Amino acid sequence: MDIERTLAALTLPEKAALLSGKNNWYTAAINRLDIPALMMTDGPSGLRKQDSSAGANDINAAVTAITYPSAALNASTWNQPLLRQLGEHLGEEARAEQVSLLLGPGVNLKRSPLGGRNFEYFSEDPLVAGKLGSAYVQGVQSKHVGVSVKHFAANNRENQRFTASSDMSQRTLRELYLRTFEIIIKAALPATVMTSYNKINGTLNSQNSRLLRRILRDEWGFHGAVMSDWGAVADHPAALRAGLDLEMPGKGQASVDEIIRAVETGELDEGTLNKSVRHLLHVVDNWLPAPKPGKYDHAAHHQFARKLADDGIVLLKNHQQELPLTPDHAGKVVVIGELADHPRYQGAGSSHVNPSDLVTPLAALKKSGLSADYYPGYRIDQSETDDSLVQTALKAAKTADHVIIFAGYPASAESEGFDKSSLMLPENQTDLIGSLSKVNAHTTVVLQNGSAVEMPWIQNIAAVVETYLAGEGVGEATWDIITGAVNPSGHLAETFPLKLTDTPMSPTFGQDPHHEYYSEGIFMGYRYYDTHEMHVLFPFGHGLSYTSFEYTNLAIDQSERGATVTFDVTNTGDCAGQAVPQLYVANHASHAPMPTKELRAFTKIMVEPGKTEPVTLKLERRDFSWWCERNHRWQADSGDYEIMIGESSRDMRLQTKLTMDFKNSPAPVTSETYLSTIIQDPELLKIFKETIITPQANGDNSGNPFVDTDENGESLALKDRMFLNMPLRAVIALGTPSKLINNFIFVANQRR
Repeated sequence: MDIERTLAALTLPEKAALLSGKNNWYTAAINRLDIPALMMTDGPSGLRKQDSSAGANDINAAVTAITYPSAALNASTWNQPLLRQLGEHLGEEARAEQVSLLLGPGVNLKRSPLGGRNFEYFSEDPLVAGKLGSAYVQGVQSKHVGVSVKHFAANNRENQRFTASSDMSQRTLRELYLRTFEIIIKAALPATVMTSYNKINGTLNSQNSRLLRRILRDEWGFHGAVMSDWGAVADHPAALRAGLDLEMPGKGQASVDEIIRAVETGELDEGTLNKSVRHLLHVVDNWLPAPKPGKYDHAAHHQFARKLADDGIVLLKNHQQELPLTPDHAGKVVVIGELADHPRYQGAGSSHVNPSDLVTPLAALKKSGLSADYYPGYRIDQSETDDSLVQTALKAAKTADHVIIFAGYPASAESEGFDKSSLMLPENQTDLIGSLSKVNAHTTVVLQNGSAVEMPWIQNIAAVVETYLAGEGVGEATWDIITGAVNPSGHLAETFPLKLTDTPMSPTFGQDPHHEYYSEGIFMGYRYYDTHEMHVLFPFGHGLSYTSFEYTNLAIDQSERGATVTFDVTNTGDCAGQAVPQLYVANHASHAPMPTKELRAFTKIMVEPGKTEPVTLKLERRDFSWWCERNHRWQADSGDYEIMIGESSRDMRLQTKLTMDFKNSPAPVTSETYLSTIIQDPELLKIFKETIITPQANGDNSGNPFVDTDENGESLALKDRMFLNMPLRAVIALGTPSKLINNFIFVANQRR
């Protein structure tokens, strides 16, 4: 397509039509100019391609597709190549269904464990979400299917999501909530970005020109199209002026008419309108659907869904090697919990997928090699205890060698559209787990949930397996881990607090219907818990294995541009396993408030038993930087840092100090410069002695603080902490002539 020629040929009504969706899931077609309609569909964990005549929320009128694990479990893989493969599988499926745009991934941060959409998001850390999200996008788009990275930005609560404002400092916004999107935009070049419903600091995101133009396009260089979430546009002309390109799903002719009217009245400049049309035409030209429907291997894709779940399931606790339960040594096993028969394997809302081949844990048990008796124990659609079910389960558990209870939330408790009010499992499940732990010390809890849960029973349970929402292969993958057919290698991408009240935002989350105050600033997730040395249930990055790893030979090659970190990982156990080395940086150089450590690099490697694998991780200048609000830029300060290598934010295996010199231009000397700053800089101190101390020592300067010296002739004042905590302007008041101070400032700035 000749974009400029086509743009010139479009009439105003045709341009207006292009900028709003049609039939819920399509862009507008302009038949006169051979501009086809593109179809888009949810979602991040599998296709939700709907019939064009179905309502936007009719999840049952969708094609059968592979239901992959939710983002919460995918992130627990910490496996970028595997996330790219997920994208490739989704892209292949979308291409076969003639879908042009896949609405995902969802990459907002998990600020609070109460967030209703946490299952659909990757992590509490922007690096994990950004790196995994980039791999996903690259995979999808390699199959000639575009994506829509969502929800831009700071969509961290669901209650009142259409109107609530996420209120935070610019540093918090930049370092956390925009950072994920920045990584993906620059690394993966997504076709589109979807704006979220909420406001940021009082401005609706679909009408936020600073967000959509200055940051997204001017700073980050985004060249794709910006679309709205469904129904997120409140003022269409204002949104177009701010940088939105496509309103979804559109209001029919009303959307077209309001744009025409805005142009005719001068409310919307046609040049601005043309920018959005141009962006849409490029998307249409770049992401045309397959000319005819295709096919893909459902069975092979199902096996990949199982593999993905295998890689992400997290072994949270394994007291005295309770797991694995090998078929030859398991003895009598009892399985309890209705979720074994009716699993929770995906989230509710727009990401819901009709599975092609759902395999429940109870069905997969038959092929796992284990034999076990099953008892429901509770009803998933109830919170009250059913005494009959409980007593039957407890009686069986008393004589079992091992008990496995499946626990989690019903679908009605975790969904897009509303936030949770508690981190506790339903009362009937919590009570049952506690009772089981009293009658059988060999009890394993298998969790099916979208985000962090409280575990008041944790001390008395032998093992805990976190499967999150594991997709249609949930049954097979669960037994893969429990039986040891697969060595667990998942690591948490979020912190599990001991209790909800430990979270920094617990007093305020969701309290104000109009504002969500991010008063914790950058101290969110592990940045908060680790800095305050708080006990947590399970730390960020935590995950156990059936083998063990040793880290050795840390070495660092540094320059003014960053550092290259190398070390070795040795498998000291008896079986092959995947390690997840995590590199954290502690900033001791900057004067701004800093978390005790921040994740700056990670990888995942397979290591055979007894073997050693070398690891190389690179740090760039940006990894040492923080957002300076005063200067409106990223700032890397020369000084001391600490490099830490660990298997979680609380499990450090190697660490060393590092002094970085970024060759920054020195800050200018002013009357506000403190004496403590001067004595720390040898060049400044030399100039200070030449221009201030020496001239005064040669005359009658009784009472001047710099005249008195020690036995070595050094000024006593420069050793006095009270004097050092004074700016130059205060020194004038103590008797130093202002002309000497001004001369020092001039000379110091000339020589530096």
